[in-house]
Amino acid sequence: MVAVIAVTDWRIDGNIPLGFLYLFPMLLAGSVLNRWQIGVAAALCSLLTELFDGFDWFSLVAIPRDILIFAAFLCMGLFVYEVGRSRQLAQRHLEDIERESQARAEAEEQLHVLVESSPAAVFTATSEGRILLANEAAHRLFAVAEGGLRNRSIHEFLPSLGNVPAPDATHSPLRTAMQCRGHRENGEVFLADLWFSTYQTSAGPRLAAMVVDTSEELRTREEGSLNQLLAGSRILVAAVSHEIRNVCGAIAIAHANLARTRVFDGNKDFEGLGNLIVALEKIAAMELRNSTDQVASVDLSSVLEELRIVVESALDEQDVHLKWQTAPDLPPVWADRQSLMQVFLNLTRNSERAMRDSPVRELTITTEVDARRVAIRFRDTGCGVAHPEQLFRPFQQQARSTGLGLYLSRAFMRSFRGDLKFEPRETGATFVVELARAVNGKPNYESADSDSARGRSQSLPREPEPATRSRA
Repeated sequence: MVAVIAVTDWRIDGNIPLGFLYLFPMLLAGSVLNRWQIGVAAALCSLLTELFDGFDWFSLVAIPRDILIFAAFLCMGLFVYEVGRSRQLAQRHLEDIERESQARAEAEEQLHVLVESSPAAVFTATSEGRILLANEAAHRLFAVAEGGLRNRSIHEFLPSLGNVPAPDATHSPLRTAMQCRGHRENGEVFLADLWFSTYQTSAGPRLAAMVVDTSEELRTREEGSLNQLLAGSRILVAAVSHEIRNVCGAIAIAHANLARTRVFDGNKDFEGLGNLIVALEKIAAMELRNSTDQVASVDLSSVLEELRIVVESALDEQDVHLKWQTAPDLPPVWADRQSLMQVFLNLTRNSERAMRDSPVRELTITTEVDARRVAIRFRDTGCGVAHPEQLFRPFQQQARSTGLGLYLSRAFMRSFRGDLKFEPRETGATFVVELARAVNGKPNYESADSDSARGRSQSLPREPEPATRSRA
């Protein structure tokens, strides 16, 4: 187009300026060229205009005229360039907005599905406690018909949330958890675990919460605690009964010796004493059962992991280095899970107390697996055991408390055909927990019985070091 205009302007005779026609190719140039290329095109069009329009190049008006012509061509090209560039930017911005809107819609859809399909009750509320949104699980938890929670006060169902302050200048937003009592629409009370957060919006303070009914966990935990208490009480009563029987036996012998002397013949008090001895022997005639109702196949690896979670932080506070040397894949064992955990905790706490005055505090837990049993060793660097032959006897006079810890622990182990043994060492102490492997969900009683019998028949040697130590 520039060439056509230039040739036409050159061929036409007469003082007819056609330079303004270069504005049209500049319009097209502005849509495809960049800024410096537009400047070159404007300079070219200005040169052609001066060359073929017959103007005087050496007059006083030539320079202002050339500047005006160049500015007109350049501004026309730059105007089209900026218009096109702005349109492209607007188009890209619109595409970005569409992509963000689509991504936001997908995220909202996924969040909606996640909240609605969640087994936990999820809801949002105002600072006054008015429920704005609630999922299906929240309606089931509070026993309210679908859609009936909107605009109702959450304080009717969770009164403890009435104590949560709204975020303002004096109260920062909260992100925490708590356990409280909840109320259903029908008046039923349940235990709730609550995770909530407060935040600010343009419409005012808001509260978002997630609630889970933990009543069943509470019942299970309390039943397990009751079973554990009953088992420990049964063992304790059996220990007391055993001691009472020993005393009754000695009194009975003394009574029989006095009866042979005929000194107290016909004495009603002496006869009454004999009857009291017989009655006391009957009361003390209690034995510990060999098994509990909670015995089953137990995943030993998970029990040891739970033990590590429970004791690791406490041992770190006492500067005790805990070393785990357990096999990666431990087989299932036959035991009562709660009783086994109690035995592990008792051994760990005994080692912790024994190492309080030791310069080196290290507790090592190792496992040993063979075809018939699993052994867990607790080895510490404490003061050792002064009288190992008295370790598993109840009511030891040298013990720091009642002296029932190890007695109850071994009784627990033997109640499900396991055993608890002491291994002498030059320094420290080592206790071994032996468990029968569970095969096809059943105990390997043959190996457990033989190992337990062999362990009971062996006498415990004395420690070579004269260190003083008592186990609780």
